[in-house]
Amino acid sequence: MAVFMIERRYADQLEVTADGAAGINRINDEESVRWLYSFLSADKRKTYCLYEAPSEDAIQRAADRAGLPADVIVEVTQLINADGSSTPV
Repeated sequence: MAVFMIERRYADQLEVTADGAAGINRINDEESVRWLYSFLSADKRKTYCLYEAPSEDAIQRAADRAGLPADVIVEVTQLINADGSSTPV
């Protein structure tokens, strides 16, 4: 399965709840998308999320259904480690 990085920009500060995450995960399951983890910016208005998915379209469908922005979606193919080595994703 391909790996994607998604940048999401929010108009207001994002407050994540367990119920909200569970709802997103239910929709993701229906679209064959798996949320791995997210980084939240200091101002809580941007997230950078790592997902596994069959396609960019599947991520966009899941985001639309969940009412989430998906401003930038980029497929990633390699992980570069701090020691300069790399591994395919």
